[in-house]
Amino acid sequence: MDKPILVLNAGSSSIKLTLFAPDLRRMLTGVADGIGGASLLRLGDTRAEVAMPDHAHALDRILDALAAQGVTLDALGAVGHRVVHGGAVLTAPARITPEIRAAIAECIPLAPLHNPHNLAAIDAVGDRAPGVPQVAAFDTGFHASNPDLATHYALPRAMAEAGLRRYGFHGLSYAALVRTLPAATGASLPRRVLACHLGNGASLCAIEDGRSVATTMGYSPLEGLSMGTRCGSIDANLALRLASEHGIEATRRLLNHGAGLAGLSGVSGDMRRLEADGGPASRFAIDHFCYWAARHAGSMVVAMGGCDAVVFTGGIGENSATVRAGIARWLEWLGVALDPARNAAHGPRLHPGSARVAAWVIPADEEREIARAVATLAA
Repeated sequence: MDKPILVLNAGSSSIKLTLFAPDLRRMLTGVADGIGGASLLRLGDTRAEVAMPDHAHALDRILDALAAQGVTLDALGAVGHRVVHGGAVLTAPARITPEIRAAIAECIPLAPLHNPHNLAAIDAVGDRAPGVPQVAAFDTGFHASNPDLATHYALPRAMAEAGLRRYGFHGLSYAALVRTLPAATGASLPRRVLACHLGNGASLCAIEDGRSVATTMGYSPLEGLSMGTRCGSIDANLALRLASEHGIEATRRLLNHGAGLAGLSGVSGDMRRLEADGGPASRFAIDHFCYWAARHAGSMVVAMGGCDAVVFTGGIGENSATVRAGIARWLEWLGVALDPARNAAHGPRLHPGSARVAAWVIPADEEREIARAVATLAA
């Protein structure tokens, strides 16, 4: 491919974009934020408040801003999209056809807060530039290698066949980690990697021989670790009680948007604010986050039969020495140890020479993972 690649990541209230050169060098980044409300468009060094009542208008503003910098749709080689849920069928990146679009739409019940916005971006590009190839990369796809023992809830088998099973997310981040870790360490990929994608959304993945064998998120991104505003794993009867007392929609908002670090601290779901605040509630929220990340890490280690390396990625994983040290303290039994100076410098290597388990920081690179798929499929 000899033209630039545009990667779009459409969320519930934002569209993030990254423009890559044909050699996959990052050329430009931006975001349309606050869609449907007080909207802000950032592209490179420029910022502007613009009206974006919906995703279609937001994409128009993005394309206008790109054109003002000399990048028009017809100058693109292809457009890649992060699609949150591919279900049990869409397990590898795919060039978008009417059939693939229909399959993404069929997954809307599995990700009602995400897939419709992913499709809105796909449709908007298709309407404006029908001749430009588009590729979808699925956040669930990396976990398709999980065995049935890991994906099935203890429910009647017919329910799993109807799609009520664990899928896992952050797959694009984990796929990028598998690709980039050897280059960062100068060694082959460790056989058993405990991968920690820690951000506002947080999960762990057990990666054995480069393949996901278990992960903490499940049917939805709510399961597993406590997160910025999500509660993580919770007793189902507690969720049912909340629903009976407050209603299903209020409970959904609470568990997804009013819990986690934000709910525990009463201050914020942003780890940076909690570390800066330093009050008792903020410290408890951080300690809770680290404790439960380590508790879930034990289950990932069991799934792999051991651990050769721990890798931190994502906004918190890459930037919070406090959180990395807090999790590592709970994993000392496993042989995890961090060198304080290396940890304070944010790696990439974190472990001292005497550690039995290596520890690394690897920047998340989901956008380039999507661009690589685009370059392959749309060539």
